[in-house]
Amino acid sequence: MREYNVAILGATGAVGTRMIQQLEQSTIPTKSVKLLASSRSAGKKLKFKGKELTVEETTPDSFNGIDLVLASAGGSVSAKYLPEAVKRGAVCVDNTSHFRMDPEVPLVVPEINADRVEEHRGILSDPNCSTIQMVMALGPIYRKFGLKQVICSTYQAVSGAGQSALNELMEESQQVLNGEPVHPKILPTKGDKKHYQMAFNLLPQIDVFHDDGYTHEEWKMIHETKKILLNDMNAKDIKVTATCVRVPIRIAHGETVYFEVEDKSATADQIRDLLEKAPGVVVQDDPAHQIYPQSILAEGKRDTFVGRIRPDLENKGAFNMWVVSDNLLKGAAWNAVQIAEELVKRDLVRVPDNPYIPENK
Repeated sequence: MREYNVAILGATGAVGTRMIQQLEQSTIPTKSVKLLASSRSAGKKLKFKGKELTVEETTPDSFNGIDLVLASAGGSVSAKYLPEAVKRGAVCVDNTSHFRMDPEVPLVVPEINADRVEEHRGILSDPNCSTIQMVMALGPIYRKFGLKQVICSTYQAVSGAGQSALNELMEESQQVLNGEPVHPKILPTKGDKKHYQMAFNLLPQIDVFHDDGYTHEEWKMIHETKKILLNDMNAKDIKVTATCVRVPIRIAHGETVYFEVEDKSATADQIRDLLEKAPGVVVQDDPAHQIYPQSILAEGKRDTFVGRIRPDLENKGAFNMWVVSDNLLKGAAWNAVQIAEELVKRDLVRVPDNPYIPENK
């Protein structure tokens, strides 16, 4: 059996540390594992399968002899280093947004569109965390009943903005409880002009605003969903819209998803039965006993949890559901490792003769 030399880029971050854990538990036979990060993190010690590894500073030559790269160190870092990794013969699975909308890069949720891995030219992309859990629930419905329209509202955990944002939430919460002043510096998004208190608050802004009034997070959900389900980010076959809201919880996003199917004979019971059989989906839907997905129960789990499945009483063929998933696992680290498992299973951990090596602009 072939064994693989694996590099984890961004190994010390919230997603990177989970990539290490998920790789440990995966079916991927590893010959060696290299942990890469910035110069600030170089020298730190992390464990893989009980063996202590030293984090190294990333350079282009870090990828010499590497077969497979799992990356989650920020878009600019992926833009700089993943082309270098491909040049050196490594296949890269990127968890940042940098390559997602690139037509040369497959955007993959293995339970939904695993065959797209066959099209890779060196780089594959992990979708946005909020998109992944939504298409996990919508994918089986689309295949069985068709989809006409999707309207999603998200309730996104602060960990989706990174460890520093999560630290800020915890500090602010304590400050508010102590009656102390709060001085936010990160949320709703570090790159924007104003910052607002997250503790005991809701922020209807995730990422920066576009000129059309949508945030970039909302734009990603719309176009990534179309690329995953229809292989065309601008497809008109399914109408998709989203409102993305940051809520003061640590881990695991929640989403209300309203969807209209093409097959008007579909029932909520049929959709519930369909999702109960879907890989990676756990149905928790028993209103009589107050059973439904919750973020604190989804934390640390790989599955996507679905409940509150019910028809729209005003519109035939329309339904509502509630979807929850750990944004750092299925929404990031686990999905990336699943893509890598799919590459191993199909013997695709090799750069093709016509690799895609984008310029870092």
